[in-house]
Amino acid sequence: MMPTRIIALVIFLLLGAPSRAQVPSLSEAAGRYSLVADDSSLAFTVSAVGGPGIKGRFMRFDGNIDIPADDMERARVMITIYPESVTTGQERIDNFLKSDAVFDTANEKAITFVSTHVTRTGEDTAVIEGNLTARGRTFGETFNVQLAEFRGTEIRLHVEGQVYRSRYGMDVGTPLYSNVVDFDMDLAVVRR
Repeated sequence: MMPTRIIALVIFLLLGAPSRAQVPSLSEAAGRYSLVADDSSLAFTVSAVGGPGIKGRFMRFDGNIDIPADDMERARVMITIYPESVTTGQERIDNFLKSDAVFDTANEKAITFVSTHVTRTGEDTAVIEGNLTARGRTFGETFNVQLAEFRGTEIRLHVEGQVYRSRYGMDVGTPLYSNVVDFDMDLAVVRR
């Protein structure tokens, strides 16, 4: 028990206090940001009855975040995900996800999210509502965002949300596999 506390103390002293404690003012954070995919993670999970489910991530995605200096609720988020980049670490499952049963990557090249409204819910949290388009279908979706780090021109965000895959014609395997896709994203953005 004691060695764990000592290790935690050493890590804290080496890395410093979590940056989240420094929440920027709106004027400090204002600007146009680009997503840095190499420093970000866009992961998802689909649970299964009596089994491990499917855990994966997208390796290619890009996007922008515009934060106005006067009103956080007018912030705009645009993200494009390239479904052919999906990976689970299992080629058989990857090929199935890329097939016309799920992402149909032969015909569908992108999944897009464009925000319609941002509501600040706390000092370092917000809810982003927007339109998600996949396989030619568009529905409103909601994601919870937490500021994880702010370093002047760089912001790191933790984003979570749930999407019903049946809305987008990807409900193959239900009810053995959940209709709900849980997204867990760590996004790094840099001011342009």
